[in-house]
Amino acid sequence: MSQLPTELETAQGYSPPTVVQFSVFLSNKVGKMLDLVENFEESPCHLCALSVHEASDHAVVRMITNNACDARKLLRESCLPFSEHEVLVVQLSPGHSLTRLCLFLLGAEINIAFAYPLMIRRQENPTIAIAVDDPTLAGQVLRRKGFALLGEADFAGC
Repeated sequence: MSQLPTELETAQGYSPPTVVQFSVFLSNKVGKMLDLVENFEESPCHLCALSVHEASDHAVVRMITNNACDARKLLRESCLPFSEHEVLVVQLSPGHSLTRLCLFLLGAEINIAFAYPLMIRRQENPTIAIAVDDPTLAGQVLRRKGFALLGEADFAGC
């Protein structure tokens, strides 16, 4: 006789939608950022989020696209060094603010390593990418609290 899964087992089996963030390493020279974004402008793969962290000799450009496979191929063809990281994309809305998001993650003792906004709005609501130390648990917590989590398929019109 088969048993139905318990609520805890169901919650533990939930895997939230994640999105691939690319961290592209650029030399800190005039025009390098333009070269990067032009590659995507001429491609069917579009930028949905962008965050630049600059140091004296280089910059790290964190970005999310509407198609990770195409972005990976484009970055390789452009001979740009990059790494990949899974992030959560969360839609903020009335009653589901950034403050409440932080509060709920703090309550679950989940650390936010970094966050940045996306250049897209879904249903006129802002969206934010967050990198956390436990994406599965963070996704479970946020989903339980009524936050909408987005995946790459949600960026088709980006």
